[in-house]
Amino acid sequence: MSGKLKSLKNSSRRKFIKNSSIAAAGFFIVPRHVLGKGHIAPSDKLNIAGIGAGGKGKGDLSAFAKSPNVNIVALVDVDDRQAVESRKNFPKAKYYKDFREMLAKEKNNIDACSISTPDHTHAVATLAAMHLGKHVYTQKPLTHDIYEARILAQAAKKYKVITQMGNQGGSGNGVRRMQEIYDTGIIGHVDKVLAWTNRPVWPQAIPDPGTYKIPKELDFDLWLGTAPKVDYKPNYLPWNWRGWWPYGTGALGDMACHILDPVFRILPIDYPTSVECSVAGTWTFILKENDHNPDWTPFSTNIHLNYPRKDGKGDIKVSWYDGGVMPEVPEELLQGEAFGNSDGGVMFIGSKGKLLADCYGANPRLLPLKENALLSIPETIVRVPDEDHYLQWVNACIAGYGNAQTSSPFEYAGPFTESILIGNVAIRSWMLRDNPGGRRTADKYNGRKKLLWDAASMKVTNYDLANQFVKREYREGWDLTL
Repeated sequence: MSGKLKSLKNSSRRKFIKNSSIAAAGFFIVPRHVLGKGHIAPSDKLNIAGIGAGGKGKGDLSAFAKSPNVNIVALVDVDDRQAVESRKNFPKAKYYKDFREMLAKEKNNIDACSISTPDHTHAVATLAAMHLGKHVYTQKPLTHDIYEARILAQAAKKYKVITQMGNQGGSGNGVRRMQEIYDTGIIGHVDKVLAWTNRPVWPQAIPDPGTYKIPKELDFDLWLGTAPKVDYKPNYLPWNWRGWWPYGTGALGDMACHILDPVFRILPIDYPTSVECSVAGTWTFILKENDHNPDWTPFSTNIHLNYPRKDGKGDIKVSWYDGGVMPEVPEELLQGEAFGNSDGGVMFIGSKGKLLADCYGANPRLLPLKENALLSIPETIVRVPDEDHYLQWVNACIAGYGNAQTSSPFEYAGPFTESILIGNVAIRSWMLRDNPGGRRTADKYNGRKKLLWDAASMKVTNYDLANQFVKREYREGWDLTL
């Protein structure tokens, strides 16, 4: 392989999907009313409402506020305890507990919304903002369910607003450099990808039979949102909701939007045709008959997705590992050389070589590492200044729809999220007991097989019980009408 490294400058390159060009620096000064709905005059500041003011939302709002062209004008959080720091950081922002009330009262004062709620509320909050013509930045994964992701991608086209999913690596230099290396053809024809993460790093499958009083600062019914009504438990929030299916999407949902972004962005794939998995048990430390709870996310999973290449040149198999389970270290790595980083990694396996990167697509390098010293590949893909995913969205909002692009618009992030969440359909099908009322020895687990996926109809075709996880039923009072 090394003999080819010196003559790569003229290699053909496939266009980077959704090329992340930023808004142009100069604009004509045009009044807001002339630009119309969904457009902001360059002479104005971008007025942002934060739906989810604590946790990740706190960091997101601070990142947006680094721009001198941003005002944080409204904050929403169902838990006053979580909102303390953001309210202190943005004392002029009006504060609400219900995002629906905020949108109704502030719709004429805001231009955009940042959605940083638990996963199960992403879609309804995002779509409500889009209905009003507001630009939206929604944390990863874009949605909790496959159906929701399809709806938000359609909404982006319908409402013509600037959108961005919060997978920051999508604006990073790493994934762009990885694209440039891949496009030279130096690793050949890729038909296999390995990806892994250290997640979960939160408690999984811990039942709590206790009875608790809802804290006075928390509107628990609003926190539940679209999910079924249940009694309050302190192990649901503010962090551990990731380990419960009604609210979170497990390790895959938490990290795949970061780790698999180079795969979906670079390789010629869109939707898989099949998925299968294996799952580490979801029981407690002493096995009991009632230890099977369909709301528990598992300790560890291994998922295999099969993607037909869009160029018709065969299939690409993507394998995912989480919960401390990792693929075999490639023989090209020497002792002491890092296989990804502490958060995980991704590796393309080609007919001529291997390309490894850390979480977020960072630090891409050929294997063996000595090959990188000979690389002479020019930059051909536009970089996002300072790799700033947040300010890229801010600048695009100010430029207006059609005048700038973001790295992870919903047209891209929607299908990408669907592709990830198909893995969760497999996990939940693997856990599904076909005879839940029987004794454990009489259980049947018919979902533990390769599931065949029809993306056009959003349907598993060979195990109908799996389709309940494609689109969940919302609690009364909530809907996702496009």
